[in-house]
Amino acid sequence: MLDLGTSGCPVTDTSATGASSIPPHPLGLKPLGNKYFAGGNDARESMGALQALPDEMLMLLVEYLDCRSLRRLGYACRFLYALSLSDDLWKSIFLESDLGKKLSFDWHGSWRSTVLGLPAERQHYLECRNVYSDVLHRPFVCGHISLSHLTSGIPVANEISRFPDLSYSEFAEKWSNKPFILTECIRPWPAYRSWDLETLRKLFAETSFRAEAVDWTFETYVKYMANNCDESPLYLFDRKFAEKMKLEIESGEDAAYWKPECFGPDLFELLGSERPAHRWLIIGPERSGSTFHKDPNATSAWNAVIQGTKYWIMFPPTADVPGVYVSRDGGEVTSPLSIAEWLLEFHAEARRLPGCREGVCKSGEILHVPSGWWHLVVNLEAGIALTQNFVPKSHLADVLSFLRDKADQVSGFDEGVTDPYALFVQRLAEVYPDLLESGLKELAERQLSKKRRWDLAVGNVADEEQGGKKTAGFSFGFGSDDLEDDEIP
Repeated sequence: MLDLGTSGCPVTDTSATGASSIPPHPLGLKPLGNKYFAGGNDARESMGALQALPDEMLMLLVEYLDCRSLRRLGYACRFLYALSLSDDLWKSIFLESDLGKKLSFDWHGSWRSTVLGLPAERQHYLECRNVYSDVLHRPFVCGHISLSHLTSGIPVANEISRFPDLSYSEFAEKWSNKPFILTECIRPWPAYRSWDLETLRKLFAETSFRAEAVDWTFETYVKYMANNCDESPLYLFDRKFAEKMKLEIESGEDAAYWKPECFGPDLFELLGSERPAHRWLIIGPERSGSTFHKDPNATSAWNAVIQGTKYWIMFPPTADVPGVYVSRDGGEVTSPLSIAEWLLEFHAEARRLPGCREGVCKSGEILHVPSGWWHLVVNLEAGIALTQNFVPKSHLADVLSFLRDKADQVSGFDEGVTDPYALFVQRLAEVYPDLLESGLKELAERQLSKKRRWDLAVGNVADEEQGGKKTAGFSFGFGSDDLEDDEIP
């Protein structure tokens, strides 16, 4: 008999692999491979004409069913019964229902139970031991993967550097392009000394916060945190928390926290009320987090852990991260649907790559994310964090380049800001004219260097060592010899 523990989820043992101790599925269904070593009937044989469709296609089809139809489908046979209990299907039904628009409601441990209003004592399930499906079993595996292996065996070369604190000069000269963890920097913050989940629950139980696609009261979200088995638990990520919680930030005797001095001036502060969204309250249960991404608008960031523990894995801007696929313009990033799936499939390979950096950020510590760095973060336990994006002087050219050359990817600005690049340049010219001149000069030099590399590749540059003759580099045929400069990749 499965031990459901306090969360309603089967209890797992920790293991070095993170996957070998996954408990039996509560319905008894098994991965597809087990079918070839088992006797007896296969539940798929009772599906009639539907057995001709692969599981992936069946799942896509039933996504169009409403609540009543999905329940009735489950009455047909054990395979469709197991399919109809997939909680991802019920999550979609919840989000599209009137219940999904409410700030507060009774959470019953799963999306299906919540939609149907079924408390634990009314939840009963049929055994499905003759159901074999990776599509149905894998989300359960990902929802119960042990995370203990992430904190052990980190190669010495991969470890993110740790310091008690840094001065601004040290940051600017050596560390603005590298991730690091500071262990003492945020300990004076009142937020660090006084916040925990229970305290925030008492103070802000009826305050609504954004958690991905929903707005819930904090009381509702805490109940969800404590009792869910989601493959990808909802992550509370609210950018208006300071106003909602009536917090003072940065200045004043009653400030809850302030930006660390080591990062120096934040140049986006020049935009005042017109700056893009830049600070967030982050709360989530174990296994919640963010899949691989770069921070918006080429900004840098810091992430301070108030309660809990976070695992980070990071790569330099030009790295090819296993399992992460990026469009040519960098505007679209495709990766596995969940953090757990990436960890199962790609983590071991990724940590062997040059440039990989890993680390665990504990309560009272703060991590620096340099501009352009890829990063994935996952909560090893339930916790609270504060994060803020900023523009250090050392990365001004990166941000200017992004705002100017990738205008379609700029995010976080209000609709009234129609030209973020021009606005930022104007404010810089008023306060830091010399810094702006230096940033624009660096930008021009980068463009010139990029054009020269292209010309060298196609043999359009005279090589001094070859007596001024053009090199015969590799070239493409475009059907025309008069390429414009703006067509150069």
